[in-house]
Amino acid sequence: MSFIFVALGGALGAVARYAISLIPVKTPFPLLTLITNIIGAVLIGFIVGITDKKDNVSPNTVLFWKTGVCGGFTTFSTFSLETYMLFENKSYALGGVYVVLSVCCCIMGILLGKKLSSVIAF
Repeated sequence: MSFIFVALGGALGAVARYAISLIPVKTPFPLLTLITNIIGAVLIGFIVGITDKKDNVSPNTVLFWKTGVCGGFTTFSTFSLETYMLFENKSYALGGVYVVLSVCCCIMGILLGKKLSSVIAF
């Protein structure tokens, strides 16, 4: 049964990621992937924050949101490919900025998500 929750969450996350990719942004910087990863970091931080303080969250709910939705939504493999392509095209500064922003903003996103989960009462 847990596989169904992961699959449903993964489908939802993948559709949300695809929807963001349709936003018409023209830039050599992979902005939409960065935004997707930051949103995913905030979401997973929020989920972890909720499950840390609530003992009655079902394991299937956690699998749906954390493994399914976040796993289907975030785009680390795309991030890695885009970084590689920036470096391959000798856009070293842009690639470096992208790596630093992605890592720092996503860690901050997890912190923000955890903080939001402590402010919002369930």
